[in-house]
Amino acid sequence: MNFDESRPIWLQLADEFSRRIATGIWAPGARVGSVRELAAEFGVNPNTVQRALTALDASGLTTTDRTVGRFVTSDPSAVGQRRAQAATELVDGLVAGLKGLGIGQDAAASLLHTRWNANKEES
Repeated sequence: MNFDESRPIWLQLADEFSRRIATGIWAPGARVGSVRELAAEFGVNPNTVQRALTALDASGLTTTDRTVGRFVTSDPSAVGQRRAQAATELVDGLVAGLKGLGIGQDAAASLLHTRWNANKEES
């Protein structure tokens, strides 16, 4: 993962971890790797990973049992909310980019529809 120097690393890790949950890479109820494992995977200080995981606990995307470890929530609404938030962020970026190119809403919707179907055929 390439970190953006303009944002704290722990926030970027929290975003990555929540993306993994929203996309199902980390399945509901699955055990999350240990702080040390994740620190080694990302090449960062374990305290940085701990801070990111604490943020996920606070958001309800993970739960911690001191004797067993940390797990992805089994609450489908929490995962659904994160997925909707991620989708909204993607769409907001797309809308801003299209507006910057001077493309109107109808043309943007047509382009999205065309590309959506093209990607379906490529899959």
